Amino acid sequence: MLVRHGESVATAEKYIGGHRTCRGLTDLGRRQAEALRDRWLANPDIVADVLVSSHFPRAIETAEIIAPALGNLEMHIEPGVGEHDPGPICDGMTYDAYVQRYGRGTSWEDPFHNVFEGGETMSAFHHRAASALYALSNTYAGKTVVITCHGGVVDVAFRSLLRLPIAGVFELKTLNTSVTSFEQAEPLKWAIERYNDAAHLAGLA
Repeated sequence: MLVRHGESVATAEKYIGGHRTCRGLTDLGRRQAEALRDRWLANPDIVADVLVSSHFPRAIETAEIIAPALGNLEMHIEPGVGEHDPGPICDGMTYDAYVQRYGRGTSWEDPFHNVFEGGETMSAFHHRAASALYALSNTYAGKTVVITCHGGVVDVAFRSLLRLPIAGVFELKTLNTSVTSFEQAEPLKWAIERYNDAAHLAGLA
C-alpha cells in the first residue's frame, strides 16, 4: 500500500526538493496526513503489519502522523523508495531557475536522458525504486506493508508491478496522501486494488 506524502514545502515554494533540501510538509500537508489518519481510525479498512517510509522528511513526517492509525508500528526507513534524485546541482533549485538554465525542452519520455545535470536518469530511478519495492515484497511476503513515498514511486510501482513501459505512454496525477494498493495475486502476478483514493481530503483546501 503506497501513501503519497502530504503537500510539501518544496511544492508550495516551487523548488526542486530532493532529499538534500526537502523541508518536510506544509501546514496543509500535515492536515492532509491527519485527515488520512482520522479516516483510518474511524473506519479501519486495513490491518498493517509493516510501516515503511522513504528517507525524505516529507515522507517521514507523513508516516509519523498516520502511525497511530496503524497501531503505532515501528517505522522502517528505506531510501530505495525515495523520489527521483535530481542530484546536488539541481536539488534546491527553483523551477524558474531550472527553466532559465536548462530550458523547457527536457524530455521525460526518454528514460536514458538525464533531465537533471548530475542526477538520476529515469531508467536509474526506475531500477532503484522498483528493486526496493520488490525487495520489500519479498522480505515481508504475505504481510500488508504501508509505504509513505512519492508520486514518482507510485508511477514506478505501476510500471514495474504491472509490467508497463518504464517511461511515457501514460501520466499519473497522484494526489497528496492518496492511497494506492497492489496485491500479489500469484508469485509473478500483481493486481491493482485501488489508485488515488483520497476520499479523506474532501473539504480540505
